[in-house]
Amino acid sequence: MKRLILTAGVLLACTFAFAQNRVLDTYPAHPGKDLSMEDAVLNGVGYARSNVSWQDNETFIVYRDRNRIVQGSVNSENLEPYRPDRTLLGPRDNRGDRGAAGYSVYLEGDSFYGVKDGRTLEIGVSTDRNIVYGGTMMRNEFGFTKGYLWSPDGKKVAYYKKDQSRVTDFPLLNIRTRTGELELIKYPMNGMDSELLQVGVFDFETETTTWMDVTDFSEERFITNLAWSPDAKYLYAQVLDRSQHHMKMNQYRVADGSFVRTLLTEDNDAWVEPQDPVHFLEGRTDVFIYRTDNRDGYKNLYLVDTLGTLRRLTSVQADVEYVANDGKAVFYTSAQNSPVENHLYRIDVQLPRKKVITKAKLGKPVQLTRGRGWHSVRLNANKKWFLDQVSNLSLPGRISLCSTDGKKVRELVVLEDPLAGWNACQVELGTVPSADGLYENYYRLIYPKDFDPARKYPVILYVYGGPHSQLVQDSWLGSIRMWEMYMAQKGYIVYVQDNRGTSNRGAAFEKAINRQCGQAEMEDQMVGIDRLRSLPYVDSSRIGVHGWSYGGFMTISLLTHYPDVFQVGVAGGPVIDWQWYEVMYGERYMDTPETNPEGFKKTSLIENAKNLKGHLLIIQGAIDDTVVWEHSLSFIQRCIDLNIPVHYFPYPVARHNVAGRNRLHLMNKVTAYFEDYL
Repeated sequence: MKRLILTAGVLLACTFAFAQNRVLDTYPAHPGKDLSMEDAVLNGVGYARSNVSWQDNETFIVYRDRNRIVQGSVNSENLEPYRPDRTLLGPRDNRGDRGAAGYSVYLEGDSFYGVKDGRTLEIGVSTDRNIVYGGTMMRNEFGFTKGYLWSPDGKKVAYYKKDQSRVTDFPLLNIRTRTGELELIKYPMNGMDSELLQVGVFDFETETTTWMDVTDFSEERFITNLAWSPDAKYLYAQVLDRSQHHMKMNQYRVADGSFVRTLLTEDNDAWVEPQDPVHFLEGRTDVFIYRTDNRDGYKNLYLVDTLGTLRRLTSVQADVEYVANDGKAVFYTSAQNSPVENHLYRIDVQLPRKKVITKAKLGKPVQLTRGRGWHSVRLNANKKWFLDQVSNLSLPGRISLCSTDGKKVRELVVLEDPLAGWNACQVELGTVPSADGLYENYYRLIYPKDFDPARKYPVILYVYGGPHSQLVQDSWLGSIRMWEMYMAQKGYIVYVQDNRGTSNRGAAFEKAINRQCGQAEMEDQMVGIDRLRSLPYVDSSRIGVHGWSYGGFMTISLLTHYPDVFQVGVAGGPVIDWQWYEVMYGERYMDTPETNPEGFKKTSLIENAKNLKGHLLIIQGAIDDTVVWEHSLSFIQRCIDLNIPVHYFPYPVARHNVAGRNRLHLMNKVTAYFEDYL
């Protein structure tokens, strides 16, 4: 409660500001030293830094403030200086990733090699830039970001072969040579040819590869979320058609690569997006845990046997995520308390010996984490203990050691306020309704320094708004970026809000953007902006917006759809037209220009450039291989054709993000634009 004790004027202003909304918590302003841009962007000032890990079943390590490292034990109340146990590291191999049997694999260029008894094995050697073995595939979509997967016994490795000979090249300019040169990347654009995948299993004992017989759908299928059976006899894959409306979970026999059976299928007119491999129950080779949002509207867990019988394990109207299991209990995190909180749960499972999961006895879910906020957990190997890191808007962080039976909790560390001694502006966490009235959208609001409700202040909306994101959580300062605090210290109201289409809210919430990216998102953002514009201390003639990537797309979308509301925008690496984005992500949400011409026309910022009235700065990494240069340059050319003024700033050697000390230059550039025009 002490966090809500504010000055009378500020409290009255906040109450008036969101009288129709819910204010969940408030972090009060306090005086101190102002942040510099280096403090906000490079030095990590204001962030509550800590981390934990297990060294073994009994010993854990706590990392604090980057340099202070201590260790403790489940058997002792004391924390002591960290003493690394070098014997746990095992023998070093300077090349690659070591499996359980001692063999290693590594990538070199587009080729994939193994190491056995000191010998190098050629698992897949590419002599053609169109062929890639063991490397990145499907542009890291579908939750599977490695090009290979060790078997549990470490004697085999499954890996991908990618044929991208049909995929078009996109040229990026490398200015770091004497005369400059083009770097050609393979970029499968929406509606055009895509990559072709195969999955092989290399056996280190026979030194041969067996290819899995994957034949579903067309040859441009996606094969993702590979998983081994515990006995390494079978490989499981989730095979998705290119349209991403149909998925089959298949079982393959590793010995000869033959298809065994399809265990289950998923179909959806919007999209199917497998993001998780299956996880076998410990001690069983016939039952695994599977996650999907396609059956009950939320990402829930299901028990599945290897004949395809399925039974729901978590029955909650909320998204959950698998953490671990010990054969007798399944541990998972859930948003069921609140979409902005994350808690650990345990559900006990008693399975009969035979494959009859319909007769399994399921216990009642037990919440293991305590206290409001966002909990990040680490279980030890035997699943008897977990380390719990929690923070909320006004709690920088607390680390506890807890038993998974729920009986023991030992507080290890409480983090001090990292803004103590600094000039901190008031931060508020709350909700506004979605534009369709069906949901609450969460926001964080940073009030300006020395806030006076009798004055008028400009507003900066920071936005992302796209899939796989959640900018607002009930974590330290609402998951703030310290540039927001920096801008508040300069006299701006900074507003950040999630919208329909973002994560952790269920399938209907996420799929509201289907075939028309940006529309529901803008409607929801405008609910928050319109509430702000109605306030006596908001200067409605001075509202700006800034975002990167999907947020850049949202920035220009808002400027061109609501030109009388937004006066200034800074868009980084923006998607301009979804026809120029890649197959895997772009076709999932928008389908193709041929199957969804109305949607592509409606969302194209080339089509909407004519509506631009405010000041717009576009920032682009010149060698961006995610949102390629064709997007922003095409928008600039359209503005030239229409005689519409626009500002443009490229970072010549940056890809999709501007990192390192160059980020200091970037954020100074962004800030200066708002200072000049807002």
